[in-house]
Amino acid sequence: MSVEKKIKQAKRGNEKAFQELIQDEKNKLFRMAYLYVKNEDDALDIVHDTIYKAFISIKKLKEPQYFSTWISRILINSALDFIKKNSRITPYSDVDGFHKDQSIRIEEKLDLVEAIERLEVQYKTVIIFRYYKDLSIKQIAEILQCPEGTIKTRLHRAINQLKSDLKEECI
Repeated sequence: MSVEKKIKQAKRGNEKAFQELIQDEKNKLFRMAYLYVKNEDDALDIVHDTIYKAFISIKKLKEPQYFSTWISRILINSALDFIKKNSRITPYSDVDGFHKDQSIRIEEKLDLVEAIERLEVQYKTVIIFRYYKDLSIKQIAEILQCPEGTIKTRLHRAINQLKSDLKEECI
C-alpha cells in the first residue's frame, strides 16, 4: 500500500494505517530526538510524545506527501519543549553507538558532536537536517517554514562556527 493511501486511511481514523506510517519513520525520529537530548530514554519520551501529537492531529495534515516533513516538525517542537522544560545540558556519555564510520577516530567524533551541541538551536537544527537527515535546503526551508536564503545563511554560519570551534580545540 502506498504512503499516500495509508495517510488517507489514517486521516479517516484507521489506527493500523497510522501504525504502519510510524513504523516507516520511527528510526529517523529516534535518531533526530537523540541528537537533541543525547539520552536514549529522553529521546524515546520525545518520540512517544511526537507520535501521540501526530496521531491526534493527523486530520490536520493537508498534503499527504509531506507526512515525513510534518512529523519531523512535530518532533523538533517536542524536543525543544522537552529541553526547555528540563532546562539542563545533557552529557555525551552514549555517543559511541551513534556514528559507525571507522575512518574517523572517536576523539574527533566527540569533538564534532560536542561542537554541534554548542551551536545555537537554529544552527544546530539546520546541521542536523542537512547532514544527519540528508535533506535538501528546500526541504529544510519547508520544515522550518522560512525562506531558503535563511536556511543557507544559517547553514553557512553553523559550518563556520563549527570550523572555528574545532580549530580552537586543536590548538
